Amino acid sequence: MLGLVETRSVSPVFVGRTGELETLDDAFTRAAAGEPQALLLGGEAGVGKTRLVEEFVMAAGRREAVVALGGCVEIGADGLPFAPFSTALRALRGALPEEFTAAAAGQEEELARLLPELGDAGAGRHDEQGMARLFELTVRLLERVAAAHPVVLVLEDLHWADASTRHLLAYLFRTLRTGRLLVLASYRSDDIHRRHPLRPLLAELDRLRTVRRIELARFTREEVGRQIAGILAAEPAPAQVDEIFERSDGNAFFVEELAVASRQGGCPGLTDSLRDLLLVRVEALPDSAQRVARLVAEGGSTVEYPLIAAVAQLSEDDLIEALRSAVGANILTVTAAGDGYRFRHSLVREAVADDLLPGERSRLNRRYAEALETDPGLVAPDARVMRLASYWYHAHDAARALPAVLDASVVARRRHAYTEQLRLLERAMELWDSVPREVRDALRPVGFTEVYPPPPPDGRGGTPRACDPATAPLRYLDLMAEAAVAGRFGGERERALKITKRALRLLEDEPDPLRAAWFWVQRSRLVQAQARGDGWRELATAQDLIRGLPPSEVHAEVLALAANWSMLHRPGAEAIASAEQAVEYARMVGARDIELHARLTLSGLKVDAGDPETGLAQMRQVLTDTLSEGVHHVAGRAYVNLPSEMQTVGRDREAVPLLREGIAFARKHGLLDSEAWAWGNLSDALYSLGHWPDAAEAAAHATQVGHSAKPRGAGALKLAHIALARGDLAEAGRQLAAARARYGTHDPMPQQSLPLARIALGVAAAEGRIADARAELLQVLDAGFPPGTHRYAWPLLLAAATAEADARDLPAAEPGRAEILDRLAGAARRLTTGVPLWQAYDHWTRAELCRTQGQDTSGTWSPVVAAFECLDRPYDLARTRHRLAGALLAEGGDDERDRAVELLRLAAAVAAHLEARPLADSVTRLAQRARLTLSHAPGRTPAPADPAAALGLTSRESEVLRLVAAGRTNRRIADELFISPKTVSVHVSNILGKLGVSGRGEAAAVAHRLELFTAETLPATTAV
Repeated sequence: MLGLVETRSVSPVFVGRTGELETLDDAFTRAAAGEPQALLLGGEAGVGKTRLVEEFVMAAGRREAVVALGGCVEIGADGLPFAPFSTALRALRGALPEEFTAAAAGQEEELARLLPELGDAGAGRHDEQGMARLFELTVRLLERVAAAHPVVLVLEDLHWADASTRHLLAYLFRTLRTGRLLVLASYRSDDIHRRHPLRPLLAELDRLRTVRRIELARFTREEVGRQIAGILAAEPAPAQVDEIFERSDGNAFFVEELAVASRQGGCPGLTDSLRDLLLVRVEALPDSAQRVARLVAEGGSTVEYPLIAAVAQLSEDDLIEALRSAVGANILTVTAAGDGYRFRHSLVREAVADDLLPGERSRLNRRYAEALETDPGLVAPDARVMRLASYWYHAHDAARALPAVLDASVVARRRHAYTEQLRLLERAMELWDSVPREVRDALRPVGFTEVYPPPPPDGRGGTPRACDPATAPLRYLDLMAEAAVAGRFGGERERALKITKRALRLLEDEPDPLRAAWFWVQRSRLVQAQARGDGWRELATAQDLIRGLPPSEVHAEVLALAANWSMLHRPGAEAIASAEQAVEYARMVGARDIELHARLTLSGLKVDAGDPETGLAQMRQVLTDTLSEGVHHVAGRAYVNLPSEMQTVGRDREAVPLLREGIAFARKHGLLDSEAWAWGNLSDALYSLGHWPDAAEAAAHATQVGHSAKPRGAGALKLAHIALARGDLAEAGRQLAAARARYGTHDPMPQQSLPLARIALGVAAAEGRIADARAELLQVLDAGFPPGTHRYAWPLLLAAATAEADARDLPAAEPGRAEILDRLAGAARRLTTGVPLWQAYDHWTRAELCRTQGQDTSGTWSPVVAAFECLDRPYDLARTRHRLAGALLAEGGDDERDRAVELLRLAAAVAAHLEARPLADSVTRLAQRARLTLSHAPGRTPAPADPAAALGLTSRESEVLRLVAAGRTNRRIADELFISPKTVSVHVSNILGKLGVSGRGEAAAVAHRLELFTAETLPATTAV
């Protein structure tokens, strides 16, 4: 059992909390059985949270659990980010060294951001996914360590947690799926005011069904009496219980303070002030002990003994005696590690700290800072920089605080604690003007050069020089640049936007095109992330600023980003030119990462422009280069883009192993968005190859893994596609709405908007809403198809043509049909058909357009089937075989009929295997109309008996009534049933007589009213 505070509470009796302890014990039982548990323990200050945790972890320890405790420090952003997790992981490593080492293998450098003992955390890439990458690896570490041993992870005082700790806890609670792990986090509920940063997190966690929340209530009068009896070791008088219960209102800590005061001869009624009540025992201490208590109160939640000794300025004997008095009075307690002291209860610490005079507080902080500077070994190495920054800042010494705060910001950045880094940089900007110029000039931009290259020598022209910390001075704009990036990486985008705005205003007074372009690039990224636009206006401004300047890293980055933006939004010659120039400039200035990104963009653009062999070969080379050079973030993108372009030209089977390899690579290196995109592309490939259950599973992974909303939106869209093909229109609609919400409307891209329109059109058509289906199509046609978007355009045009063909006999579809068909045909003529897949789609779309006119023949459909027989797309082949079978049956003849039977059997087998109900129903109806017998696929249940038979209708009359109810004319019914119009007329007359109605409209009304035909048995469109 690890991390427990050794000194127990004053009361030797554990009072009440039976239900809460049972809840915790039940959670531990579940966790020990392999079902990880997440719990939140809330309650006001002093209500007994810590005592409940003590009892629980002692019981868990007796059940062979490994308990790791970490506490949040009260100084928040001034303290070490992730402090409670670092403490708990350190304890876990000490208890299970072999298991911990094995679980962390291969990720020591990244995990060292939380546990410096694992290695050097200074290396590695910083980006928007950096924090999420660290979170994913931490969760995986905990799951692995807890695979064989029950582990209880306790994080106390969450109300003091820094933002990074809150984010990591939220991620842990959301994603924890395996391991014998129980996570318990406690917080002070009375501190969570309306604007407290913990409040949104609690609201978010409340929505998770996997998180249980326990709220501790105050003690009842009976429980107060039992607590007093335990403290006094005697049964209290009823009047004493009444008085203490009334004054404490059942708060366990106040009960304790009042009972101790009573035992020591004091009068609980002496003070009405809570603060004064908490200070009663402190003020009863000797003067030296009171001074030490005030010193400890200002030093932090926990203060090391050597640091206390250095600051107290007492002889060792006097200091020990003062500390002994404070510990004996239950004011201070020894830490679990035995190396320092803390207040037994934070309420007393707050009261003592609040009682300090302003000058006294700054003087104590100065003494702490001076002691640490004199002897850095007084505190743990990983905490020293942060503590020093806090002490100097609260000492109100700007000249000493500014360098210390900057050093602390570098530490926060190395730990991926970007929110804390931003807070410290904002503090540095606050101090900047208060610091003498000679102090500022001596500062060096350590830690800033990775995100913001310094200006060229003349401020405008030449290539930016490499940053030499020994000579390059730190500028205020450097602080703003780093703060903007920290805000972007840490999710504080609104604050980052304000910083970039201020920076650009400063650059208006001191023009520097290169720096200004860099800030406009940041604004472009932030605007997109904040859903305020697509970012192009900002990128265009950056391009204007660098135009005419010599090559530089900023120049190369702007061009690379512009090319990538164009690839996603407006691919074409301009995008290719930007990508080529970006590659050239990146090579000239040695910006290897930018060069690799630009090469990847350029090769993808070549595939889309009709040169797939060259483009794919170049993409493979980029992947090889990034893997050999260890440029993981670009490799992650290559693992997404290369198989995606393979799918563009119909090479789905080649793409699958590469995507699986990419998913493993992304998981290993914590590239969450790359993993999510790869899952989505894998779902697409598996769908095309006819592995729909696996495709659905892959799409579900995409919705759960990604750090950003868009890859999760892509996963939802793929789930909608599968649901539509299976005839589950409700699920398709839900997933379509989820995809739209995650994509947003601020940054439309063809790779998102075209598939969205295709699924929306398919759902509308399947529900008989032909006007809505046309509206989806027209919106896309009005915008036009950018070059290179045929991968998404062809399926959309096919879906629209199919919907029009299926609705050709509906009167409601007649208005506007001619215009729609003309526009469809025109759009199809303009699309690329450079590879066999798109040639096949071209043939198919034209065949569907022929079907809209009733002019499709076996000669129309045979080339379509032949085209798809050469491709690896079984569902598409089954759909086209069904169409060809219909055309053959319409032509008559025994040979045609025999071939149609075989085609329908093949189509039915695929439909049954894929559970593609719309296709299966279409095949069944066609076979019934032609009086064909198809053997059922294994495991497929025959269709139920015709409900119209109860009215005396024959099976043929039932078929005719179904088509009458769907609004078909006699001529159209004759075509569909392969009989003459005269025979249809006879059947209609018989139906009217049997139903006792006078006309076709009444017959249709009776059929609908009696629900003779379900939506599935009425004529329906084929799913896209």
